[in-house]
Amino acid sequence: MTHIWLRAEPRHHETRVGLTPAGAAEMLAAGFTVTVEDSTDRCIPTSEYSEVGCGIAPLGSWPDAPLDAIIFGLKELPEDGTPLIHRHIMFGHAYKDQPSGRILLDRFKEGGGTLYDLEYLVDLDGRRVAAFGYWAGYAGSAMSLLAWAAQQNGTGLADVQGVSDASDLQERIATALNGQKPTTLIIGALGRVGTGAADLCKALGLSVTGWDIAETASGGPFPQVLQHDIFLNCILARHGTPVFVPASTVTDPRKLRVIGDIACDPDSDFSPIKVYDRATTWASPVLRVHDAPPLDVMAIDNLPSLLPRESSEDFAAQLLPHLLGLDNLGDGVWERARSEFSAHL
Repeated sequence: MTHIWLRAEPRHHETRVGLTPAGAAEMLAAGFTVTVEDSTDRCIPTSEYSEVGCGIAPLGSWPDAPLDAIIFGLKELPEDGTPLIHRHIMFGHAYKDQPSGRILLDRFKEGGGTLYDLEYLVDLDGRRVAAFGYWAGYAGSAMSLLAWAAQQNGTGLADVQGVSDASDLQERIATALNGQKPTTLIIGALGRVGTGAADLCKALGLSVTGWDIAETASGGPFPQVLQHDIFLNCILARHGTPVFVPASTVTDPRKLRVIGDIACDPDSDFSPIKVYDRATTWASPVLRVHDAPPLDVMAIDNLPSLLPRESSEDFAAQLLPHLLGLDNLGDGVWERARSEFSAHL
C-alpha cells in the first residue's frame, strides 16, 4: 500500500497541517503507511498522531524518506537547491512565471520527482477539491481591518499573535475599531475567499460591497475601488484578469486607505494590484506604499495560519477522500495534477 509522509513545515509562523490524527487513522485503517515528522510548532501535537498508530520521524527528515513515499506538506520547501527525488503534495506556486517557481520546477526536473500541486488538484469542472480559501478570506479581512484601525490611530500594525479562535479574533477587531465603521469592497465575493472575508465584516456589523464576475466584466477601470476605505482582492490572478488597482492609485484622489491582497500573487505579471511588488510578513503585516494620504497593502501569503486549528480541520476534511485515493495516482484528481506539472516542467 501507499506510504504517505507528513512533513513538518519549516516556515516561521506556519503551524497548519493537511492531515488530522482522525484522518490519519482512517488512512491507516485503509492500509496506508503513515509517517509523521515530529514538530513542536504544528497546531496538532505529534502525540495525537502517535496515539492513532502513525510512525513518527525526526523533524525535517523527509529527504531521507523511502523513495516510494509521497511527501505531504503545505507551504514551500527549504530553498537549498537540492534535487527533488520524491513525489510531493504541496502548494508549489510555480505555474504562473514566479521566479522562485521556476527554481522549484528545475529541482524536480533534476531529481526526477513529481509535484502534485494542491492549487491544481481539481475536479472535472476545474474546481479545487480542497482549499483554505474561506479562512484565507476571513483572516485577510481581519488583518486588513486591524491595519485600517492602526492607521487611524497613527500607528503601524504589529504581528498579531495568540489568536485562540474566530471569536477571539472578532473581539480583538471590535476593540481595535472602537466603534468606527470602515466600508469595504470585496472583489471575488461569490467565491470561498470572498465569502470568508464578507462573513467577518458582516459579523462585525460593517458595510460590505460585494463584486464578482458580472461587476468586473468590463475590464475596468474601476473608480469604485477608490471610494471605499478598504479593498479586498479575493480572486486568483490568471491571464486576462483585469487590473483593479493601477499604479496611479497611490496619487489619485481616494478614500481608499488599505488594500488587502488576499490572493497575494505580487510576483505574477497577472497580478491585478499594481502598487506593490512583494508579499508582507507576520512581523511586518503591511507595506506603506504612499503617505499623505496613507495607503497600506496587506499581502501575507499564508493567512489561514492566523487560525491554524480551524483552517486545518476544514481543509483536511475536504482533502481526506482524495488522499484515500492515492493508490490510484494514474486517475482522477491526481492524474490531472500530474499532467499540469508535466505541462509546466
